[in-house]
Amino acid sequence: MVEVVEIKLRPSESDDDSRIVEESLKCSKQNGKALEDWRVVRKSIDARGRGVLFQLRVELYFGEKIIPEPALLDALQPVHDKIPVLIIGAGPAGYFAALELIELGLKPIIFDRGKDVQSRRRDLKAIQQFGLVDPNSNYCFGEGGAGTYSDGKLYTRSHKRGNIYKAMKLFVEHGAKTDILIDAHPHIGSNKLPVIVSNIRATIESYGGEVHFDSLVTDFIIKNGTIEGIQVNEKDEHLGAAVILATGHSARDIYYLLHEKNITIEAKPFALGVRVEHPQPLIDRIQYNQSKREDALPASSYRLACQVGDRGVFSFCMCPGGLVVPASTAPGELVVNGMSMSRRDSPFANSGTVVAVELSDLGAYQKYGVFAGLEFQKSVEQKMFADGDGSQNAPAQRMTDFVKGKRSRTLSDSSYIPGLHSGLVDQLLPDFITEKLQEGMITFGKKLKGYFTAEANVIGTESRTSSPVRVPRNKETFMHDDMVGLFPCGEGAGYAGGIISAAMDGQNVAKAVKRFLE
Repeated sequence: MVEVVEIKLRPSESDDDSRIVEESLKCSKQNGKALEDWRVVRKSIDARGRGVLFQLRVELYFGEKIIPEPALLDALQPVHDKIPVLIIGAGPAGYFAALELIELGLKPIIFDRGKDVQSRRRDLKAIQQFGLVDPNSNYCFGEGGAGTYSDGKLYTRSHKRGNIYKAMKLFVEHGAKTDILIDAHPHIGSNKLPVIVSNIRATIESYGGEVHFDSLVTDFIIKNGTIEGIQVNEKDEHLGAAVILATGHSARDIYYLLHEKNITIEAKPFALGVRVEHPQPLIDRIQYNQSKREDALPASSYRLACQVGDRGVFSFCMCPGGLVVPASTAPGELVVNGMSMSRRDSPFANSGTVVAVELSDLGAYQKYGVFAGLEFQKSVEQKMFADGDGSQNAPAQRMTDFVKGKRSRTLSDSSYIPGLHSGLVDQLLPDFITEKLQEGMITFGKKLKGYFTAEANVIGTESRTSSPVRVPRNKETFMHDDMVGLFPCGEGAGYAGGIISAAMDGQNVAKAVKRFLE
């Protein structure tokens, strides 16, 4: 039989097998029966008491052994000569849709405007060191999508959207540590993800799928209300039985193309604000109540939210032991994001801190119709860029100065490689965003004692939390109501908010494509 117990251990004991077994057996009700096998199935941190503890959920096996699970990849069969399905975008939605299609006996053919994961590095270096933004290869565009080089957090609350375990296990079978299957807040890291993403591509290609880089979709091939294929780089045409649109939240040109083709898109609420960066030791002291973090403890994180009037203010994409990175996708704009390496050993902690933006907030931008939010978003990014020297050097204020509306004479140290300059971020943001952020930061300081401090930098701007445009689809078929054979998918379509939720959406859409073709 299998018994599940919950135990708590000190950080230094959390990886000690003998202590795990000893404490687990103390909680067992099996009265001294021989333990045949055991495993940890959940691991989280409990910092609510006076001392920080690890909480473990352990399965104890009495009279039986753990039966190894078959590899998910063992279920795949070659699809070289099967029905082709076109996928636009090689991010988590596109790649996991491709893996699911192969399992279902369909041939995925993927097109991505960017470069493969290794070649992408040169363009990221150009942004970091020289402020040069390649509109097709950057932190958002290219193999693996935005998540590859901006952190790789795998946490999701979208448990009703699909099989989280399957998505996680596929990451493990492509090289991720098995820890992600049990950690409460799993994380891979931007130094590990590139190899894993390359391995996923190798799987897709080895079973007969195709992946094409430097392949910008410039038109859709449509006949009698049905999408039959795509045009790439303004010349090459590719036909398929269906098209999965998985372009991510920043592919603005795709939205314009859909609109031009009279394919319905919708404006939707989104969020916009800043990235806040603290010294990591400060966050550790607050969260762990320790003068110096124990070696066995990971860099601490936080999640904050409050209501300011009628509007939500919240932290987003918190990166403990992380770096702030430039995430612009076109010259003349300034966007920042956060990332962490696998060890999360940077001396800084950063998080997006944003305000919900409703369609009613867009005022003069309403003249742009369905693109009102997109144009609003773009205008803030361009204003931030114009405040600088023409590079990706970002405007910043100390948090206390941001709340006071005062230019900072000096700034705190930062992880942001292109550098910071003292700017009036509070004035560069729309007034209603600034006002909500100012009140929100004061409130967060009351919730998390020490958060509101001059040691923190407020950096502009965090604007790509999600797309301000949705590509609608039928709830039952996952297909666009206006266009037979077009399947909107992932973050760019408005149906996901991170790596795992995008991956699961890709899997769900692939199943829908299979049903459509039956």
